[in-house]
Amino acid sequence: MSVATRLGACVLGLAVVFGGALAAGRAVGPTPAEVPAHVADHPAVALAKELAEGGGDGNGNRDGDESSVGHGGHHGGSTQQAKGNTPMGLQVSQNGYTLNPLTTAVTGQPMDFRFTVIGPDYKPVTDYQVEHDKKMHFIVASRDLTSFQHVHPEMAPDGTWSVKLTLPKAGAYRAFADFVAKGGEKLTLGVDLQAAGDFQPEPLPHVSRTATVDDYTVNLAGNLVPGQAGKLTLTVNKGGEPVTDLQPYLGAYGHMVALRAGDLAYLHVHPEDGKKAGPEIVFYAEVPSAGDYRLFLDFQHDDKVRTASFTVPATLADGHVPSADHDHTH
Repeated sequence: MSVATRLGACVLGLAVVFGGALAAGRAVGPTPAEVPAHVADHPAVALAKELAEGGGDGNGNRDGDESSVGHGGHHGGSTQQAKGNTPMGLQVSQNGYTLNPLTTAVTGQPMDFRFTVIGPDYKPVTDYQVEHDKKMHFIVASRDLTSFQHVHPEMAPDGTWSVKLTLPKAGAYRAFADFVAKGGEKLTLGVDLQAAGDFQPEPLPHVSRTATVDDYTVNLAGNLVPGQAGKLTLTVNKGGEPVTDLQPYLGAYGHMVALRAGDLAYLHVHPEDGKKAGPEIVFYAEVPSAGDYRLFLDFQHDDKVRTASFTVPATLADGHVPSADHDHTH
């Protein structure tokens, strides 16, 4: 076969492939020509387009699980287990939505962190549902789980979110966008951040049932059991006296985020309905696996939000830790 013949066959083959891809794209959503020019070539848009047109889990796996251990509701206070086994927060893109950071230079100085969420139409999402008094919950935790922030960005009309953010030290962080787009499902998308500087990782804080923050002591009772809704009761005291006048924060007397050590799988839990403003706050949390978890409890008192943190191992149903050599003495 001559060079010209082979070249012609190649061009014809490419035309057939392109035509088939274009038809498939039209079947699932806008074609590239319909995407605004200023977003069409962004990597986040390319990833969202790949997921919408061919499936995948946002980690480069085609036809992956789009499932999660997700958010807790006020009714019953339990977390919701979606189909499949992939917890929330491990993917930058899921169900056609992609977390798109616009701030790339991250330092330890106060900064205006900006991001968008690209939707199935490859455009920034601008319409969100209010969940627990906010349209967006934004959580940033260090990879060694010694630093935690729960902040609430403000959105511009074009869908750009911004929040004042200070990372306390150099190193690796995970940022989580926790939201519900109008007409969509609850999602938590995650992305890694790197703060420049000399980084010295710290060991996972030791297992403890007591946390102190300012003049407050918070005691934890109950266990995390993989695959089961475990009851957790947190009791807040100040100066040795029970706090009975907790203030509502985001529509509840407490909020808890659990992060799995190792990969930072994300679980956002809200307490069961109750009229008592302390000292006890009750949660039902279902974790996806055995292992260590960091629990971060936000509560408000005297007009200030404080965070109490715990390291808790997920145990067997009988209360035993499922590893004979599990020990935290550091």
